[in-house]
Amino acid sequence: MQLTLEFGGGLELLCDSVKIHNVDVSPNNEVDELTMKDLLVWVRANLIKERPEMFMKDDSVRPGVLVLVNDCDWELSGQLDTPLEEKDVVVFISTLHGG
Repeated sequence: MQLTLEFGGGLELLCDSVKIHNVDVSPNNEVDELTMKDLLVWVRANLIKERPEMFMKDDSVRPGVLVLVNDCDWELSGQLDTPLEEKDVVVFISTLHGG
């Protein structure tokens, strides 16, 4: 499944300072459906190059990371259970900044 992943607010530093990633992610289940939970596992294994604890806590993103799926807050679409479709755009933005 072709997806566009965007990292901002400093999260791109965890991915070799690359903000936009065009990726191909295969579902790892029998129903051939990709959810945000599956995507986060894939991102941690394939894109995060350093300090994964700054991006994820347990199975989800850390508090303070805004997640948008096609410009919609994932909290409105089911968070980890949000289904993903071909060509979706997923944006991760850290809202926590040093002072």
